[in-house]
Amino acid sequence: MTATVQAPAPATAGETARPRAVVTGIGVAAPNGLGREAWWRATLRGESGIGPVTDFDASRYPSRLAGSITGFDAAAHLPGRLLPQTDRVTRLALVAGAEALTDAGADPAELTGRKGYGDYSLGVVTSNATGGFGFTHREIRKLWTEGPQKVSVYESFAWFYAVNTGQLSIRHQLRGPSGVLVSEQAGGLDAIGQSRRTLRQGVKLSLTGGMDSSLDPWGLTSHIASGRLSRSADPATAYLPFDARAAGHVPGEGGAILVLEDATAARARGARVYGEIAGYAATFSPRPGSGRPPGLERAARLALADSGLTPASVDVVFADAAGTTAADEEEATALRALFGPYGVPVTAPKTLTGRLYGGGAPLDVAGALLALRDGVIPPTTGIASPVAGHRLDLVRDTPREASPRTALVLARGHGGFNAAVVVRAAEAS
Repeated sequence: MTATVQAPAPATAGETARPRAVVTGIGVAAPNGLGREAWWRATLRGESGIGPVTDFDASRYPSRLAGSITGFDAAAHLPGRLLPQTDRVTRLALVAGAEALTDAGADPAELTGRKGYGDYSLGVVTSNATGGFGFTHREIRKLWTEGPQKVSVYESFAWFYAVNTGQLSIRHQLRGPSGVLVSEQAGGLDAIGQSRRTLRQGVKLSLTGGMDSSLDPWGLTSHIASGRLSRSADPATAYLPFDARAAGHVPGEGGAILVLEDATAARARGARVYGEIAGYAATFSPRPGSGRPPGLERAARLALADSGLTPASVDVVFADAAGTTAADEEEATALRALFGPYGVPVTAPKTLTGRLYGGGAPLDVAGALLALRDGVIPPTTGIASPVAGHRLDLVRDTPREASPRTALVLARGHGGFNAAVVVRAAEAS
């Protein structure tokens, strides 16, 4: 099912006069689909992108599965001059960013010449948790084995967390307020929240979201060292959030880049709108053993308050779904406090991709927007033994037809980061 949507109507008397942030474009790079619609169709079919690591011999690693993007040929999408200076993660971000702008029908060169725009009215805010891992590790190997004269000059920036923002800005001439958010798996929602702030400060369009890729030997070692990875060898059962067998997550690569626009500006140029980023909030959980409650529930309540909505308005939750017993119980407790037992459908389509770090939550936001568009909730796969005490209405194995109008997306990052975004459908025309 699809619906034709338009930008929200102007604020009426008594409503907030703050600019409203709407999503007009979506670009995706995910283990189970390169491109927005390819990924979405695969997700609804329950096709997983999780499998054994094949780029190197991982047979001696305790965790040997990953959500890898296969068949990605950067040279087919990007000019050759960019290839020597970019890590894989930046190439993925550039491809997804271009898809998002094309999807939005937004040509930055044309927009900056419009009345009311200008050179500094278009910006970029992204999230990245690990930087350009593969690139920098190759250059460090050269340093150790061949000497400093063999190290690429591009190492000076290709490794950096902010490089995706910088390269997107340069490629598309987005000169307005820009930045990068580094808060592990919560960072993608924080980037979207920051982009929304820039719109309220006068920016007309902001490219936002997140992308991560750190699955080389050093990267996989780093993820294993966290102690949070599953050691299962079965791709179908390795990552089982909210399941009695949950024993960690599978790392993945990819994410989503979104075009976020001022609703009035989007309406003026006749843009198609997926939905509105109606609320956002972030909190920080106290250290374990402090006796103080975790911050996820508070982040959700603050985001709902920011949107002017209540928990009763939420039609679906895209869960953080950490995949460990303690973290899943913590999230389930927050959801029961918000909605009551079995109070709202809950889904975690990331079971098909693994956890994508800075890119995971923006991919969930993309999923929420497409769920609102198509009237369907994507499934959580592989959950055969849901924990009864969680009392969650998990959408399992097959999509659920529905008519969702509001979605809550949750994310947590290691170290105490919590973030929540409320996504609201645009009004049907």
